[in-house]
Amino acid sequence: MKFILLPMVFIGAAVLDAPVPADAYKETLAGTDVSFTMVPIPAGSFLLGASHKDKAHEADELPNKTITIDGFWMSSTEVSHNLYDVYRNKEKDLDANGTPRTEGIVRPSPPYEDPSHGMGGSSYPASGMTQFAALQFCKWLSERTGKFYRLPTEAEWEYACRAGSNTPYFFGKKAKMLADYAWYADNSGQKLHPVATRQPNPWGLYDMYGNVAEWTLDQYQADAYTTFADKSSDPWYKPKALHPRSVRGGSYQDDAAAMRSSNRIESDLQWKKRDPQIPKSFWWNTDSPFVGFRIIRPMNEPSQAEQKAFWEMVLGG
Repeated sequence: MKFILLPMVFIGAAVLDAPVPADAYKETLAGTDVSFTMVPIPAGSFLLGASHKDKAHEADELPNKTITIDGFWMSSTEVSHNLYDVYRNKEKDLDANGTPRTEGIVRPSPPYEDPSHGMGGSSYPASGMTQFAALQFCKWLSERTGKFYRLPTEAEWEYACRAGSNTPYFFGKKAKMLADYAWYADNSGQKLHPVATRQPNPWGLYDMYGNVAEWTLDQYQADAYTTFADKSSDPWYKPKALHPRSVRGGSYQDDAAAMRSSNRIESDLQWKKRDPQIPKSFWWNTDSPFVGFRIIRPMNEPSQAEQKAFWEMVLGG
């Protein structure tokens, strides 16, 4: 294994003996020079939610539940504009013959305005998309690569962020080292920054705190943790309505308290306030340049039938 594991990270979590995580890998999209790196997240168990000792905790971060998580790979960075644009721009999504791929692909029409509000660029995180758009990207990427990629659940996201810690931040109790790991309100200049320009967490994940807040698979429900059984495996609060959904990690606009590993953020219809479309677009949030996402790939890959059922459930087919 190639984990950057420090002894302190095992204080709050137990990493299971099996399955043995595979190494990190780099995937390059065929026909392009665009790539991304996936790092292994070992199977294990951890305490989901905030500690009662965390003075900044909120009611929706409780009650704590011991949760077991299967192993998966997670993208080392938030999905970059460079990667997302291969999906968004059909002129960049080319087959082996250099011809734009079009058959059977659902992709967004060009946005009315720059979703990053002028803050982005190829190495910056993609931003301003809805959860629907992030899921459609995952489906497109899965079909293009032959590997099953999706958004993380809230539990998977928090497990990966904590990287074995049980303190409010993966580096400790206090926020005084936060600027080493995050672009947030105190050091961002109220703008996005290129991905992986702060230090990673102990499992090699960059920007888990700050830059863009990250979509998860879950419906946001304030008391969601009351519905999870203690010692359950891979819980997911499945969506029952289009809004609200959960985002994690805080953004360049947020303060230190929002960066805490257990902090949960509820999506807001105000994020698409200026959308001129009626009904409002499924694709873009015109007023949320602070929202993006990262992807995971389960180590126990679901069957083709299970993948088809998953996409039908989260995207309606």
